[in-house]
Amino acid sequence: MKGVLRNCTVVVPTIGRPSLDVLLDALAGAPGPRPAQIVLVDDRPTGEPLRPERPGLPPVRVVRTGGGGPAVARNLGWRTARTEWIAFLDDDVVPDPDWYDRLAEDLAALPADVAGTQGRVRVPLPADRRPTDWERGTAGLATSSWITADLAYRRSGLAAVGGFDERFPRAFREDSDLALRVMDTGSTLTRGERWITHPVRPTDRWVSARVQAGNADDVLMRRLHGPTWRERADAAVGRRPRHLAVSGAALAALGLAAVGRPRAAALAALGWAAGTAEFAWARIAPGPRDRAEVTTMLATSALIPPLASWHFLRGAVQHRTVTPWRGLPDLVLFDRDGTLVHDVPYNGDPAQVRPVDGAREALDALRARGVRIGLVTNQSGVGRGLITRAQADAVNARVAELLGPFDTVQVCPHAPEDGCDCRKPAPGMVKAACAELDVDPGRVVVIGDIGADVGAATAAGAASILVPTTVTRPAEVTAAAHRAPTLVEAVEDVLAGAW
Repeated sequence: MKGVLRNCTVVVPTIGRPSLDVLLDALAGAPGPRPAQIVLVDDRPTGEPLRPERPGLPPVRVVRTGGGGPAVARNLGWRTARTEWIAFLDDDVVPDPDWYDRLAEDLAALPADVAGTQGRVRVPLPADRRPTDWERGTAGLATSSWITADLAYRRSGLAAVGGFDERFPRAFREDSDLALRVMDTGSTLTRGERWITHPVRPTDRWVSARVQAGNADDVLMRRLHGPTWRERADAAVGRRPRHLAVSGAALAALGLAAVGRPRAAALAALGWAAGTAEFAWARIAPGPRDRAEVTTMLATSALIPPLASWHFLRGAVQHRTVTPWRGLPDLVLFDRDGTLVHDVPYNGDPAQVRPVDGAREALDALRARGVRIGLVTNQSGVGRGLITRAQADAVNARVAELLGPFDTVQVCPHAPEDGCDCRKPAPGMVKAACAELDVDPGRVVVIGDIGADVGAATAAGAASILVPTTVTRPAEVTAAAHRAPTLVEAVEDVLAGAW
């Protein structure tokens, strides 16, 4: 049972908060089996390198997003990992001392149709007073469904749906959206028996106003999952209808006053005041009712209705044409000659390798997002006796030296008349690359410069992007469903999810 953790990676996205040290100390000091690796995803735009090393931790790898947000950070984390299971932990939680043991038990008990298991969360609240509004909100995490404060997914389940939807810019709703998409594939999610503690973070008095930006994310959820998304995600309805009514009363009061109707304006203002007072009291009554909390509730209760309404309307406009999330592919396979490097017919000389413009930067951009890359190249010169296999391999090694490492390299050494199943447009090399890396062909993109590259992708069930050159026949250009003028623009399409 405990051996299951050898096939599990713990992914921790972080913005370098002091709580990260508390988490790492807890993971280092806990007894029990260790996972294969911890992937620490530094989501800060800048900053000194993190120093996670401490005795007792499993191997730690640090990767950086440059500040892409929690969805981007988690995606980079799981794409970097190579294990069957990915266990997500937030950087402000504290696992129980037996967390490793309980995680191993939770994973070992799962049948194949279960794609994920959520840990259990406790939120400590003050024992000597009533909790504040912020503390009560944080306490809601203890009963929330599918939050990634502690949630382990099968890597295959994440890959099947493209991971987290990066259009959710905050740590809000992106976890619920992922859970709904995973369950839409026919998989199920369960609750395990492991526990974490989620302390209430210190914050300023305006935090409740700032979090109203999440109303735009609620609109995105409705666009993606329909009007019943709240029931499926176990998400409370909230007060948006009343916020809209209160904001409408305020606007009406201002408008009526501007057109010289003071009596009607006063009635509208009274409606706004009554709605605001009711909202403020609903927040004050269950709290400590001290001076700081009361003044904060009064100030923010006046701000929240218009802010919530504004972000709701902003989301309605921003997400009016949203399409389902596809995410990044798991693997991008490149043709070599004419696509990554300038074509030298039957080249057996590494000195003649010249990358096309932007090739290294394009491949590095994929690597930086955790997308694996590979080479699939026809080398009929070997079969025709024009070059040796050793020469072809030397050229490939020079390509890797100039452009960086490839996760897989597939070579067809046969002549066209040999009738092999690997020479493009046959699918053999694409299928072999998928088998080697355990990737579904449906999550693969092949980028090449001629119709044979497109044909190999289609025959294997993969997507393709044609980057025409002077040797590309007009009919091949016309037939290609997806074309890009340059290699750089093809990779940009992939990174934008347009593949």
